[in-house]
Amino acid sequence: MKPTDFPAHQNSPPPTYVSWSIWGLGALLYLFGFYQRVAPAVMTTELMNDFGIGAAALGHLSAFYFYSYVAMQIPTGILVDTWGPHRLLTTGACVAGIGSLMFATASSAFWAGIGRLLIGGSVSVAWVGMLKLANQWFAPRRFAFVSGVALFCGIIGAVAAGVPLRMAVHSVGWRPVMLYSSMLAFLVCAGIWWIVRDDPSERGYLSYAPAHARQHSRTVIDIISGIIEVLRYPNTWLLFVIPGGIVGCVQTFSGLWGVPFLVTHHNLTDTGAAGLSSMLLVAWAVGSPFFGAISDRLGRRKLPYIVGCAVATVGWGLVLFVAPLPLHWLILLILVTGFASGCMIISFAYVKESVPPDLTGTVSGLINMGVIMGPTLLQPAVGWVLDRRWSGQTLNGARVYDLDAFRIGFSLMFGWMVLAFILLFFTRETNCRQVVTRTQYATQATVR
Repeated sequence: MKPTDFPAHQNSPPPTYVSWSIWGLGALLYLFGFYQRVAPAVMTTELMNDFGIGAAALGHLSAFYFYSYVAMQIPTGILVDTWGPHRLLTTGACVAGIGSLMFATASSAFWAGIGRLLIGGSVSVAWVGMLKLANQWFAPRRFAFVSGVALFCGIIGAVAAGVPLRMAVHSVGWRPVMLYSSMLAFLVCAGIWWIVRDDPSERGYLSYAPAHARQHSRTVIDIISGIIEVLRYPNTWLLFVIPGGIVGCVQTFSGLWGVPFLVTHHNLTDTGAAGLSSMLLVAWAVGSPFFGAISDRLGRRKLPYIVGCAVATVGWGLVLFVAPLPLHWLILLILVTGFASGCMIISFAYVKESVPPDLTGTVSGLINMGVIMGPTLLQPAVGWVLDRRWSGQTLNGARVYDLDAFRIGFSLMFGWMVLAFILLFFTRETNCRQVVTRTQYATQATVR
């Protein structure tokens, strides 16, 4: 018997341990992708020195990950509805290993950027693949919670790219660390290919997904019609923009510019700043399943989303524009802001319930594109502002930016956060019920 051959029980859903083990391998790829997403934040000096680049170029080098990640979201949503998550996740993990290897051995910023481009495009399949597996392997009432756990797994990868990565880079250098990271991606690829299956029916269990939502065969006309269809729902447009502001703040701060800001203007060491950025991500990781579970329990999406977004907006206003702060207040604000930012996880259950079941993969890919647009646009934009406001000061060969430069750059982040809060009031409550037709969506729209 192969390790993938679970006992068959045709009349019962899969046991919890089977669902989590299959879904968990997709989560490992997401963890790896998040690790690679955040890694440049603790290697800014090494990368700038090694490749001879400034803040704007470093912002673009980091953002190459996001460029391909964003570009792949709609294709990923379509592919997961046609190929299925097993083939998609296996391919993604393999290409992620190749991209990581290229980044580790790059002789110039150009080739490092190509490596980042391959990493971003390949790991972009992880989130939508996990959501598709969750839709097949878990009961609908657990979808928002499982989505929160998914983000928690990703943020574990981001935390690993904080203090542990900083210490490893300091000890052996960034290239060997990235080389070993590529090997991890290939191991994950092998595990997904061997274990993961698209649907419980392939293991002899009852599926949680409707039969018509499990069909992978779709024509080009069906695919185009599906994209057009999901765009007809107002919640799709709103939830495309909203989470980008929340995630943009978290990942632009923790993923690139938070560490130099904390070192320069709060007198923290590199390791201390990386640790505080990791606290932000840990709080975000804890907040995500919390908000998912609360939303499921209340049977509401809009209210907990608004509350979390309001707290996060106030928190970012204090963190970004009131400096220096006493360390204990800074830590508290980082933790509260990160925790409240976990409300963005509600977006995926919210939008999934707003479209017909057979379009969940397509709409999830579209919304994930909106999520990643935040750091994709904000990381290089903040870097561009910093370079325009640079006074010429350097430290150990790297540019140092004054407080006014950071505040002007960070105002871009805060502006999107405020916009996200305002737009939430225009979303239509689903009351945690899956719509089937546009008529049902219109009926639900009367319940706010």
